Amino acid sequence: MMLYRFDYKLLRVIFLPAELNSTKHTEANLIIEQKKGVTMNESTSTNAERIMLPSDQNASGRTFGEDELAMLAQVLKTGTLTSTKGTFVKSLETKFAELLGVKHAYACASGTGAVHTAIAAINPEPGDEIVTSPITDMGALAPIIYQGAIPVFADVDPRTCNITANTIESCLSERTKAIIVTHLFGNPCDMKEIIELAHSRKIPVIEDCAQAFMAEYSGQKVGTMGDIGCFSLQQGKHITTGEGGLVVTRDESWARHMVLFINKCWDYGNPKSDHYFLALNYRMSELQGAVALAQLAKLDDVVRQRISMATQLTKLLEGLPGIQVPYSYPNAKHTYWKYCLMVDDDVLPGGTDALARSLGEVGIAAAPRYIQKPAFMCEIFQKQRTFGNSRFPFTLARPEVVKYERAKFPGTFKGLDQILVFPWNERYEDKHINYIARSIRKVVDQFRRG
Repeated sequence: MMLYRFDYKLLRVIFLPAELNSTKHTEANLIIEQKKGVTMNESTSTNAERIMLPSDQNASGRTFGEDELAMLAQVLKTGTLTSTKGTFVKSLETKFAELLGVKHAYACASGTGAVHTAIAAINPEPGDEIVTSPITDMGALAPIIYQGAIPVFADVDPRTCNITANTIESCLSERTKAIIVTHLFGNPCDMKEIIELAHSRKIPVIEDCAQAFMAEYSGQKVGTMGDIGCFSLQQGKHITTGEGGLVVTRDESWARHMVLFINKCWDYGNPKSDHYFLALNYRMSELQGAVALAQLAKLDDVVRQRISMATQLTKLLEGLPGIQVPYSYPNAKHTYWKYCLMVDDDVLPGGTDALARSLGEVGIAAAPRYIQKPAFMCEIFQKQRTFGNSRFPFTLARPEVVKYERAKFPGTFKGLDQILVFPWNERYEDKHINYIARSIRKVVDQFRRG
């Protein structure tokens, strides 16, 4: 009993900084500043205007609190931590399906696991092609290769860094088994034309919604417009369990395949179950399910705050020379996993790199290019390093789809050259937004004056 109380108090200490209001956080700031080797007095004297921004990598930028602790305590009291016997993960799946208005939702170990589960349900033949984005996390690409298929990269709209119906269409062939659309940064793809194209060719659409909880296009939530939707609960996402994922569908046969794939293809509860096909253990634990349930109840407020603060920053930056605020397609609801600006280096010498360096000096993190290079420039694709020395499945690829000439991807390179990505979370308040806007305006003014 003493150990349990001790652990509970320790968790309270971890959560404390996120609960402090703006007038009572001197001690928390002092701790963080001291970790940087700077005392509070030194920090204040060198930059009186500097404001510390919340981070989604710790409690300062997350919504963890008593609800998550209570749920975790309930799980530990049951002693059942596996979701095959517990109730928390099943409750999460039910509630998430209800939230999206779909029939089936399954929890899994990660966003990568969710994408892998979706591709496994589509069940490509070796050498089949799956059209996808070159601006995405490797966790959304590796599952394609693991299932023996070939990623075929479509170019993107440089305004959003999302693939479009036009760029997808030029990639389609008789081998195309699926299309994966990534709603990058929480900004939905232009789904109307993509769905029309896919339906006309009878090609299933997988929506990668890892960064786009509650985003919408024409009033429909992302993850529900295609055939399968995939979500991530990784540390920096809108809601989090550290690692975790969710996959949704309305299709009965794909749902059956997905739940089996997550469970090593073992049909729990069926006395005559067998391992029907090759599959992995991608299960989520009851501990993760408990945290996810508590987080899910906060999702609407999280999204509302992210949108509100992003809208405020956009208003403060509109019209700034050399800066383009986030662009969304008509009828799209952007839910801001990150906040992105496009920087014109013809107007602002040094472009994203120089702007990021200057902002970093005043404590504002910003990442030029999001990813350092398009995914197809990574060694896994350039040198086809897969299973031993076999190069499989690239040995089955059409030669033209594994030739990644720069000329084929003008939107990709333009988008990455111009994009500057700012961390974003639901703990941002007016004072943070005003500080970011004021700092950006000051740096832009300095650049323009030379």
